[in-house]
Amino acid sequence: AFHDYRVMFDKAAKEFDGVIIATPDHTHAVISMDAIANGKHIYCQKPLAHSLHEVRTVTEAARAAGVQTQMGNQGHSSNNMRLVKEWVEDGAIGKVREVHAWSDRPVGGDPWSDFPMMGRPKDTPPVPDSLNWDLWIGPAPMRPYHPVYHPLTWRGFYDFGTGPLGDMGCHILDPSFWALDLGHPDWVQASSTHTGDEASLETYPRATVVKYHFPERSKQQPAVDLTWYDGRIKPVIPEFLPGDMPLHNNGALIIGDKGAILHKSHGAGSAELLPASRRAEYSDPKPYLPRIEQTEDAHEQDWIRACKDGRPASSSFEYGGALTEMVLIGVLAIRMKDQRLEWDGEALEITNNKAANALVNPPYRKGWSL
Repeated sequence: AFHDYRVMFDKAAKEFDGVIIATPDHTHAVISMDAIANGKHIYCQKPLAHSLHEVRTVTEAARAAGVQTQMGNQGHSSNNMRLVKEWVEDGAIGKVREVHAWSDRPVGGDPWSDFPMMGRPKDTPPVPDSLNWDLWIGPAPMRPYHPVYHPLTWRGFYDFGTGPLGDMGCHILDPSFWALDLGHPDWVQASSTHTGDEASLETYPRATVVKYHFPERSKQQPAVDLTWYDGRIKPVIPEFLPGDMPLHNNGALIIGDKGAILHKSHGAGSAELLPASRRAEYSDPKPYLPRIEQTEDAHEQDWIRACKDGRPASSSFEYGGALTEMVLIGVLAIRMKDQRLEWDGEALEITNNKAANALVNPPYRKGWSL
């Protein structure tokens, strides 16, 4: 066992073929880059990295190295994901121009149940003997240890996590991103609770609404407005759906001109084709997307299979990186509350706001680099 992954690579790299990275968001990229430099296959939990620049750098490095990768948006290996994509591509709900997605985080669910909504703690309790605090901080700005950060609630702090959208967006937005071939949004804007106080300088808001606009991709793929809600805010149910229809705590509505798809988190769980009248008249297409054997660890096993046979895993960094970039430009918009950000995804640049663009590639603490 090693405290320092860098020492592990130096002393034991010949003893293993791949790594699983399950550290906080802010150290995903530096560990991934060391793994790539050592020729290791990588399974990295979502989101792929903490900043947009990190995501693009890791994605390109993995591609150049030819290592097999998988991001831990486990639902992407589910068969419901494939069914939803087949429905959309078959025209089951017609042309899609609107998506609504939501999560109960940070109000509901670990590791958010005790989310503090606070500024930086003033007290400085001793670091536990079992914790290397300097290494845990990694490339982030140094601050004193406090148990409010670790374990659990680091996700809520700007320096370490990516908030509810970064946490759950890689699960909940995955079906829409894949089925609709969304790519890069051209603009994004967010509104939220608390701002202008000490807490707003340290932690993500209690609740947010983020609006994305995706341009037309083809004649069959018109422009899409996608709205994200968290903190237990949910969208208004469209008139053509039952007014008493329950919306899951975490899920999405993909709305077309012939109907809608309602699903839960993690790979379009419990996907439903709505309304009932459209479900009754529509026949599912013959499955054409390759299925993955459905086991408890299907996503992890898909990565292991990729390491052995060289055929990319279902959410390799080529896909998982693109999904994470879409999620993180929304996270960045939350930090620039109420300001519409024009986004050039190919160039990885916010073209109308210098302060926001500086957060695309924030500086590392001295001694750390990609």
